[in-house]
Parts: sequence; C-alpha cells; structure tokens
Amino acid sequence: MAKTKSAFFCQQCGYETPKWTGKCPSCAAWNSFVEEVVQRDEKGKPDAVNWDDGDGKEKRKAHKLDEVIHTQEARMMAPDAELNRVLGGGMVPGSVILVAGDPGIGKSTLFLQCALQWSNITTLYVSGEESEQQIKLRADRIAIKNNNLYLLTATDTTTIFNEVKKIRPQLLIIDSIQTLESPYVESAAGSVSQVRECAAELQRFAKSTNIPVCIIGHITKDGAIAGPKVLEHMVDTVLQFEGDRHYAYRILRTLKNRFGSTAELGIYEMVQSGMRPVSNPSEILLSQHDEPLSGIAIAATMEASRPLMIEVQALVTQAVYGTPQRTVSGFDLRRLQLLLAVLEKRGGFHFGAKDVFVNIAGGLKIEDPSIELAVVCALLSSYEDKTLPSNICLVGEIGLSGEIRAINRIDQRIAEADKLGMDVIFIPKANAKGLDTKNYKIQIKMVNKVEDVYKMLF
Repeated sequence: MAKTKSAFFCQQCGYETPKWTGKCPSCAAWNSFVEEVVQRDEKGKPDAVNWDDGDGKEKRKAHKLDEVIHTQEARMMAPDAELNRVLGGGMVPGSVILVAGDPGIGKSTLFLQCALQWSNITTLYVSGEESEQQIKLRADRIAIKNNNLYLLTATDTTTIFNEVKKIRPQLLIIDSIQTLESPYVESAAGSVSQVRECAAELQRFAKSTNIPVCIIGHITKDGAIAGPKVLEHMVDTVLQFEGDRHYAYRILRTLKNRFGSTAELGIYEMVQSGMRPVSNPSEILLSQHDEPLSGIAIAATMEASRPLMIEVQALVTQAVYGTPQRTVSGFDLRRLQLLLAVLEKRGGFHFGAKDVFVNIAGGLKIEDPSIELAVVCALLSSYEDKTLPSNICLVGEIGLSGEIRAINRIDQRIAEADKLGMDVIFIPKANAKGLDTKNYKIQIKMVNKVEDVYKMLF
C-alpha cells in the first residue's frame, strides 16, 4: 500500500506546510489553509505521453548557449482572427493556453466554436462539466459541421490520456481544469493539489507531443483565477475573457504570453449562433443619435495596440441630497474626482453642489488616461447644457494645472478617427512635434489647456 500523508495548502497561492497555520507566510492571507491527503508514492506515476512505444524516458544533457540552434516555430493559424491576434499570430505547437472568465461569459462557446471552425485538424474536446448532449445542443446552435471533432466527457486524467493515444489529436481542449482528477493525488477535484498536478500532467503532455493544449479555468469572486497561483506560472499563455453579461460585447485580453505581446485584445459580440469576432469595434461602440444631445463626447483611445473610438456620456444635475453623488461606469472614480477638482479650481465651474454621473458606452472599462479630455468636455457639455458636434473627437491627458499632456501613439488615433469619417480631432500641442498633418484628411487642432478647448467648443 502506498505511503500517504496529509499536508496543508493555502487556497490563495498554493503554499504547502506540514501543519496548519493562521497566516500564510507566502501571500499573507489569513485562514486560507485547508488539509488535503497527498500521495507521495511516485513509482506508479507515468512519464510524459509520447507517440512512440519506447520507454518514454527523457535523455537530456546540458548544451552551451552558442550551440543551441534557434528555429522559427510554424504557428497554427486558428480560423478566428481575434484569437490569433491575442495569441500573437496563432497557436505555437506544444504551448499551454489558460483561459479564465466569469461563469456564463462564453468561454466554452468560444473554444467549441473555434474547434468546429478548425475543420482541417483533429481536435479532442474534453468536458468535465457538461454531458455530450449539452455540448451537441450548443454545437447545433453554432451550426458548423466538423467530422474531425471528438467529444469526451471525463474527469480522470488517465482516461483522458488513454483516449488521446487512440485519437492522436492535433489540439486538446480541457473544460475545465477545476473538474479534473488525477489518481496520483488523493484530494477532491478543484483543490490546490489536484489543479497543480493535473496542470503539470497536461504541461508534460504538451511539451512531449508538441500539441497545443487549451485549458478553461474558473475565477474566484474577486476576479482572480481559481486555484494555486503556480497554475499561471506553469502555462505559456494566460487569457482573460471579460465583459458585462448585460451587454453583447466580450473582450479577450492577454495577461501573459511567452510567445507574443501582452498588449493585445480581441473583441467579440455574443449572438445566437455563438461568438462573432468584431473586426471594427469603433463603429459599434459609437451610438447613432437622431438629434444632438448634451453631455456626449467622442474619445480616441487605445486598447493595447488597437485604436478605438468610444462614446463618453456625462450627466451633471443639481444635488438633491446634502452630499453630491459621484457615480461612474467604466471609468476610475478617483480620476473623476481629480478632474472635477481641476475644473473647480482652474475653470471656476461649481461642481461641488452638483451630482455627477459618467458612463463609458458599450460596457467597456477604460484605463487609458488619454480619454480625460473627452470626459472633461462631456462634463462641461452637460454643465452648460450645450451639445458638442458629433463629428469631432478628443484625445489628451489632463494635468493638475489644467494643461493637456502628451499621449502616445497619436498617429494611430488620428488614422482611426479619419477612417471613421470624423471632421475634427483635438490633440495635445505637445504631440505636434514630428507629426505630419498632410497624411490625413481630418482637421487637426492643437490645444494646450482645457480653457483653450472650452473657448473653441462653447
């Protein structure tokens, strides 16, 4: 009989200790340790899965760095352009990709749709959460036929790898890592030790067979990926699938990527037939109004390396209660308070007795400081109850003295505004250096302070 012993694991970071302790010495979390039975007998554990029938033992030796020959990996181009974008140009063979997101956000739908569209490769879709009938119903809703897609409803890793040896897929999708169980760890599925062991087995499989593995993961109520933090270190790419379930748009954001940039994101629209990639999100994020409305300004922002035109909405009303309200959606509340203080001090606008509401249309959460000029203009438009022209857009960061600071990638923002048919764009005067205005049809106006913009628009 195998020798077993119990250990205590931190549910936050995966730190292991032989006895219970109140505070984790690794992540400083309180009351996060749980006891799990861990099997220490390593004799029965198999080596990494290989296609050959040899002994499977790795024979490695050290090499000098100059002796290592670098070869460019041929990436596997997925049929989804947005997924290729966030992965840095396609899937790298042998890579492990972790995708996490809220329940019902569309993680399973996205990867089932990708597997159905990828008809020229053999894919094994492993589900530990849904039955084959449920997956079939979703596939019928997506309405794409694929004879090279195999379904497996199992949670035991031994069963999964036995099917892998029979089918020999070119892509493996796991839904989800928290439902898998390894027979070499005696603890419940979803525990720290189970998630770590199952991820390690999948990683050994991917590296030994050169097959990409896509792992779907859960998140906690705080928005972090469930399981030990070491899970994010083990995989090659971490993608965050986010969005508001009340809106149709979803954002696939790169948090970690060993084979590409982490400054990429893909945008999808949830429709009846699955996830529709949005190639030009600016046209969708801009609302079409029948008549001009006050409190609306267009901002030219950058999400990763992708320029976006978004609509900033503001509402300024007389405060009914004693303490004025400050409510934001998709924007930083502390940054709004700073902008209101600048307008109060430098512009003489009395926002102290006003309720202020700011919303980013489309359910987006924008952290780019270059939209602050658009936020200020939307606030002033609602304060004065005067409409802004719908054919202008604004870009710039506001300083504490009311100056408009320079921002990055100004040429891409101007090109996006020009492409969408905007007539005028306001940019910081500090960005004028080295900018060739002859390349654009749009009229470019340089501004240095908020009061300059106020005089031009109001």
